[in-house]
Amino acid sequence: AALKDRLCSQVSAALKEGRVTPTELCQRCLALIKSTKFLNAYITVAEETALKQAEESEERYKRGQPLGILDGIPVAVKDNFNTAGIETTCASNMLKGYISPYNATVVQKLLDQGAVLLGKTNLDEFAMGSGSTDGVFGPVRNPWSYSNQYKDKSVPKSHSEDEESNWVITGGSSGGSAAAVSSFTCFAALGSDTGGSTRNPAAHCGVVGLKPTYGLISRHGLIPLVNSMDVPGILTRCVDDAAVLLGSLAGHDPKDSTTVQDDFRPFEVPDLTDVSKLSIGIPKEYHAPGLSSEILALWSKAADLFKNAGAKVVEVSLPHTQYSIVCYHVLCTAEVASNMARFDGLEYGHRSDEKESTESMYAATRREGFNEVVRGRILSGNYFLLKENYEKYFVKAQKVRRLIANDFVKVFRSGVDILLTPTTLSDAAPYTEFIQEDNRTRSAQDDVLTQAANMAGLPAINVPTALSERGLPVGLQFIGRSFQEKQLLTVAKWFEKQVQFPMIQLEEVKRHDNGVFQHQKSAFFS
Repeated sequence: AALKDRLCSQVSAALKEGRVTPTELCQRCLALIKSTKFLNAYITVAEETALKQAEESEERYKRGQPLGILDGIPVAVKDNFNTAGIETTCASNMLKGYISPYNATVVQKLLDQGAVLLGKTNLDEFAMGSGSTDGVFGPVRNPWSYSNQYKDKSVPKSHSEDEESNWVITGGSSGGSAAAVSSFTCFAALGSDTGGSTRNPAAHCGVVGLKPTYGLISRHGLIPLVNSMDVPGILTRCVDDAAVLLGSLAGHDPKDSTTVQDDFRPFEVPDLTDVSKLSIGIPKEYHAPGLSSEILALWSKAADLFKNAGAKVVEVSLPHTQYSIVCYHVLCTAEVASNMARFDGLEYGHRSDEKESTESMYAATRREGFNEVVRGRILSGNYFLLKENYEKYFVKAQKVRRLIANDFVKVFRSGVDILLTPTTLSDAAPYTEFIQEDNRTRSAQDDVLTQAANMAGLPAINVPTALSERGLPVGLQFIGRSFQEKQLLTVAKWFEKQVQFPMIQLEEVKRHDNGVFQHQKSAFFS
């Protein structure tokens, strides 16, 4: 089935053989973006630019000189990556209307490979959140809210107004990118991952979400949240496609001193036939408070799947996990306070009309430009960084972070190859329920299973696993050793093949594309 197969290579082959042109592919995706506009997945749709890039790609194919496997493939980028000539807003008033003079390294690498950039996707303001509900352009709606699978299971409502309020969140903060991939409006998307912001929405939207090892992919041009944890993330519909994107993006960047010096060799993910030499670790601390019985059962079932296939499955302990979310909060807000200081109304972005003094202009600009969530994190971070609090909070949190990283080192040294954990505590919450709690409470709950991998700088991937009783996607997370993406993706691909996650059934896609994107067998992609 092409859509669950190596989709990018399938499409690339179709483009080479002339069964579809880059322009046709781009036009179909743009039409789908319009017909699924209610999802609010995109902040900016760069239609003219995309069609021009598609035409240039078409010329290359006619000459028999495509730039690579991504040439002509429509992609989307989270709106916290700088894009020359296309607005970069971070879903904020502060950067509304801001156009960067340069491309982020990852964006430039995609364009150099001939990818077609459709637009910029929605997010929580400055990527601070776990629901993609707190940006100034409004919340992102999960495409599965409109799927036949969810509609068949949800309780019928008597009023259309009630039906309208029945939609569920995408997770965050890369919810726009996850929704864009899930709803077939693009073939891959970039997100960012600081504490789970790629894997969390991937789990809720039923797509693959890869957070690579810290330093493997350049952060240059990614508007920073937490410099020591931020990683560009990859969202695709299958594991093989994540490997294709990783191969195009990874490697040293002289503009980012935190990238590794070693050359990165792109790889094809091998088909694993024998898992008997694998040791899968099940961290007992990930049986966290609030974990739904449904996800716990799925986690156990996945462990049994590996065990029955011959793999060694062992319970392991990561004892400092219980402190990680508090530690993460301290470090995250401290770095946020530092990073947000650049937005002062002088060099770029919003500037208040307040003219009484420079100080009052600073204050008014930041009050008008940032929402309550961002302002709250700045206040917390500055508190932790006060001279009298620095040792007590920030330094102590750094020490705990080292202990958390060492826990992972010890487990992997004991012979464990891959850790298997849940990605989220439950399936996607209805929007009306999600907004009952404040952003900080929600983020602390939703990041609890994902942020430890960021603290330790390890690669991790969400693999869509099954549908919940409500007909919504549930994913499981695999965490690997540093820079062992090939092993991680190989195991993830084996698991993906075993679980056979169902395709989303979206009426909008069926209506608009005559089944081209929807059906498992396709003239274009098979």
